[in-house]
Amino acid sequence: MRDVRRLAVRRRRPIAAVLAGLAVACVLLAVRTPDGVEVLAAARDLPGGRLAPSDVMVVRLPPDAVPAGAYVPGTPVTGRVVAGALRRGEPLTDARLLGPGLFRQALAGQAPAGQVVATPIRIADPDAARLLSPGDVIDVLAAFDDGPFQARVIAQEARVIARPPGRTDGGALLVLATTPGQAAQLAQAQAQGRLFVTIHPR
Repeated sequence: MRDVRRLAVRRRRPIAAVLAGLAVACVLLAVRTPDGVEVLAAARDLPGGRLAPSDVMVVRLPPDAVPAGAYVPGTPVTGRVVAGALRRGEPLTDARLLGPGLFRQALAGQAPAGQVVATPIRIADPDAARLLSPGDVIDVLAAFDDGPFQARVIAQEARVIARPPGRTDGGALLVLATTPGQAAQLAQAQAQGRLFVTIHPR
């Protein structure tokens, strides 16, 4: 009987050691830092406009899921302007925030380097602005109230880079990627009349 008890004790010791090892392994797995790359993302659904600190959070993505131009934690993005609507959890990239990267993308092949400016305009029809998204190509027309009513094209093939949210009682704000010459013509036309747009098919 005594021998049976000794045998049982001997068998319990390796079993206990194995169980202890499994427990340690489980703890290590629980505290191990998850694999992936940390990037900045929208902390909530964003309609556009300037980023506040509460609009941004850090998410971890698999390396092959990180989009090109993604911003990493520590990048100063507070105060930057979002070019369009973002869903919660969507990574922030240089193609979604106003800046040199977005301008280059907007006018790729359309203007020489260094001749790209962001031009805000207010068009008369806010419903027409709702049809637009960043990347759309439009023509801008001006209608002048003095003299015969006749609209004329002011800027051709301007690319939309942002549609900031805001009031619509006085029209809708758009930000276009233009050349400095187009910007000057748009400013003059806006001071003298009302602006409208036509949309190029994609």
